[in-house]
Amino acid sequence: MVKITYIEAGGTEHHVDVPAGLTVMDGAKRFTIPGIDGDCGGACACATCHVYVEDGGFQRLPPMEDIEHEMLDFAFDVHNNSRLSCQIKLDASLENLVVKCPARQY
Repeated sequence: MVKITYIEAGGTEHHVDVPAGLTVMDGAKRFTIPGIDGDCGGACACATCHVYVEDGGFQRLPPMEDIEHEMLDFAFDVHNNSRLSCQIKLDASLENLVVKCPARQY
């Protein structure tokens, strides 16, 4: 299990243990976290799972693939710490990752 903190745009926090091997998006859907829809089911084809990776966690992530970078062009309010949660596969190196949902995804 990997401890993840999901923060809703309004500030509500959800601290959950997500099985390693799943993505941040999978964890959000499993625990019904508002703001992460994942309409494409994790195929990196929609940007409805856009998150901001907080608290220095961005540097721990593997580099972004070209397809993810291109899909972020379809997301609202993209920042330097934006990622698609369907592309963040969880393992022990991402323990205590914190992600925040953009306000425009509600």
